[in-house]
Amino acid sequence: MKKSIHNRPWLAVAVCIALAGCASVKPVPYSGIASASYLSPDTHNSRVPYRYDTPANWRSYTKIILDPVTVYQGADNQFGTMRDDDRNALASYMQSTFTEKLGTRFQLVNEPGPGTLQVKLTLTGAKTTTPVLGTFTKFDIGGGMYNSVQAIRGKEGMMNGSVIYSVEIYDALSRQLLSAYITKQYPNAMNVGASFGALKAARVGIDKGANALVEQLSSDATPMDGITSH
Repeated sequence: MKKSIHNRPWLAVAVCIALAGCASVKPVPYSGIASASYLSPDTHNSRVPYRYDTPANWRSYTKIILDPVTVYQGADNQFGTMRDDDRNALASYMQSTFTEKLGTRFQLVNEPGPGTLQVKLTLTGAKTTTPVLGTFTKFDIGGGMYNSVQAIRGKEGMMNGSVIYSVEIYDALSRQLLSAYITKQYPNAMNVGASFGALKAARVGIDKGANALVEQLSSDATPMDGITSH
């Protein structure tokens, strides 16, 4: 009698890895983003595959302008078949989340001035969690083992949602681009709560990204430090 794949868990894991690898969306340096020509690949950071940095003393900035979050309309967007309503819902969530988080570090203002940063966020892609299966793979033998390994590695979970967006940070007065990056954010691969609801995982990714940006702008470290620690 032939053994089923469920009786050979490592074979199941291999199949899951192959399937998840095919389904995973890798961000690109979107041609319609203002900072696109400045971005360089970072092969050591799967969450921030493209970035641009200049030396910046973040602690010298006490105020911040957060532009309205925009939904990227370029042909190289990575929303797949996601509905416009869901895209707009995520953009709205990004606006409120980043406003709240950045407000813990900066005075939020509307006009450029000394000691003021200006941040532009562009939602460039997102993926919804696969209904039922996104949760089931946390407990299924093959999916559970795969997600456990991914969780340890800080990698993306199987059939879970994610969000991709660009961050562009300027000196508001001089309009000098200080830092820019493309990031893909997602929950821990074994975060069961984040698998309930089509957009929950993407929202958790936005939460993590907002916290990482605040950490970046609160330190004297190299601009991208902290992004991978979440």
